[in-house]
Amino acid sequence: MKRLFLFLIIACVSAAAFAQPKTRKADARKKSSTQSAGMTLRAREMFPTAVEMPEDVVWRRDIYRELDLMQEANAPLYYPVEPQGKEMNLFTYLFKLALFGYIPVYEYRLDGSEQFNDSSRIDIKTILDNYHIFYEMKDGKPRVDNSDIPSAEVKLYYLKECAYFDESNSTFRRKTIALCPVMMRDDDFGGEPSKYPLFWVRYSDIASYLSRQTVSASSMNNAATMSMDDYFTLSRYEGKIYKTNNLLGRTLAQYCPTDDAMAKEQKKIEDELAAFQKNLYGDQAKKDSLDSIAKLDPKVMKSKKAKTSATKTKSTKVKKTKAPKSSSSGGSGAARVTVRRERH
Repeated sequence: MKRLFLFLIIACVSAAAFAQPKTRKADARKKSSTQSAGMTLRAREMFPTAVEMPEDVVWRRDIYRELDLMQEANAPLYYPVEPQGKEMNLFTYLFKLALFGYIPVYEYRLDGSEQFNDSSRIDIKTILDNYHIFYEMKDGKPRVDNSDIPSAEVKLYYLKECAYFDESNSTFRRKTIALCPVMMRDDDFGGEPSKYPLFWVRYSDIASYLSRQTVSASSMNNAATMSMDDYFTLSRYEGKIYKTNNLLGRTLAQYCPTDDAMAKEQKKIEDELAAFQKNLYGDQAKKDSLDSIAKLDPKVMKSKKAKTSATKTKSTKVKKTKAPKSSSSGGSGAARVTVRRERH
């Protein structure tokens, strides 16, 4: 009876031990499915930046770019300057989302850094007062007419992006992290326009809204459109680098004294990113050399092999005809002495 009871206890313990790994696997599958809820496999493959960046990536580099909306590649974010029906430019869309409280906005610090926490959040009314944007209070909330939104003055954006290598699926990706609209206002004394960075917004807060707003995708085909989210996901923008996250925390302007030095440093960073992505799966030059050998004419390869084998055979025959050196001779060699153990 005792043996039977002991056997039952051992069986229960072993069953529980084997059941634990299955439970862990089920929990992991449930967690992964929750993270990618609402996204199909095709969507995850075609638009990889929609997936959250893993925290344990083996390589990443944060880059800050300045997008000039007067360039053709960035022009879809600027036009139309005033809303035309449901169509509006990026700043007007962000401004209305912030005005009605759909997205949080964060302070632009004097050192150019950004912090996305509750202490850095700013009220939209503060921005309206600081930059003298006309508004009216209705039901205790500020309201701004479309004609008073300074969308025509926002001609620049500061964009923070992250280039990283995802080891889980061996892919190199670029992800937009944050945006900052910059207002350009003419100087009162006729000088160059001054830059006024307004606020930072996290891209993860606005991505779902940007997917609903379309922009023109081509100057040649006006019927071609894409969503604003696709525009940033596919990295259709162009911008000069003005800062990277480095150990000294300095911008390019702080250690590049001249415009030429600035241009060289920007090109250097772009080349480093391109080289990392290009050589991620091996040196392409070596692959090309191997491919060129494989593409050679079989007859040429056969003749080369025949010549090589003939050369090897000839060298082998020459080696065999050489007489081996004598290891022993009468007077020249040292005398051999044999010592035998004597029996006593």
